[in-house]
Amino acid sequence: MINSILIPGLIIIAQILAIIVPVLISVAFLVYAERKILALIQLRKGPNVVGPFGLLQSFADALKLITKENIIPSNSNKMVFLLAPIITMVLSLAGWAVIPFAPGWVVSDINVGIMYLFAISSLAVYGVIMAGWSSNSKYPFLGALRSAAQMVSYEVSIGFVIITVLLCVGSLNLTKIVEAQETVWFAIPLLPMFIVFFISALAETNRLPFDLPEDESSLVAGFTTEYSSASFVLFFLAEYASMILMSAMTVILFLGGWLPPFDVFPFNILPGIVWFILKIIFILFLFLWVRGTFPRYRYDQLMRLGWKVFLPLSLLWVVLTSGFLVIFNLVP
Repeated sequence: MINSILIPGLIIIAQILAIIVPVLISVAFLVYAERKILALIQLRKGPNVVGPFGLLQSFADALKLITKENIIPSNSNKMVFLLAPIITMVLSLAGWAVIPFAPGWVVSDINVGIMYLFAISSLAVYGVIMAGWSSNSKYPFLGALRSAAQMVSYEVSIGFVIITVLLCVGSLNLTKIVEAQETVWFAIPLLPMFIVFFISALAETNRLPFDLPEDESSLVAGFTTEYSSASFVLFFLAEYASMILMSAMTVILFLGGWLPPFDVFPFNILPGIVWFILKIIFILFLFLWVRGTFPRYRYDQLMRLGWKVFLPLSLLWVVLTSGFLVIFNLVP
């Protein structure tokens, strides 16, 4: 009786660790890749001292931050202040439970996987608001308000973009969304929605040119201003883990998941999970390339883009997609 309960529990824990540990290691190398790519864009060297080619720089930085004193502002709400980064970090990792890396390689292959991911991404704003409010400081609070407005604004567009994909598939299951792209990746017929989704993902993860919640030129460091040591590390890890998660969502919805670009030799030699990882790396490179290329938007420009450009465009594309499927009798 004990073994029948213990063994499945150990299997689930092993599956969770098999995802969380590589994601956290990937975050370290993503930070290294970001610093190297930005250095190349700016014609400088970047990290090159700690470890071979500077590969251990991220781990050295993490160790330095964790061993520093964790300072809690005297007038802050201490419980909420410490809880905010934990909530943000947990939510950034929880979404991986439904991500299919290859056929059968998924922790929980639920039928409403896309709704689960949408719910998780929507909850992330609570950690930011809690951090800004509990700090009892004007800069973090203003950054939290910006982040809340920004995330809510662009989640509307993301929702309509996802609807266009669901109309083409007829299922909320992420595995079936990937399998529906065996003939053609959705990035081709839904190219405008692919672009809208990618730009909205930049805004959703507070990345340049939409990093208004952490605008160091006017808000010091935004909602993380009062954080230090391990608490700051959790926010830092959560941001980059969310980047990888949004890249995985982009790959699943528009780039065929684990499917190769062409089902011919030598493309079909590589395992599906290798294609999945390569596509995520490509999307992450676009994240970093955008950061090194575009200046920061003003806040009014950010809101105008979300509400006056992306929302009408995504609504129009939902109507066009549904009309096309009905006219040509292609409703799945």
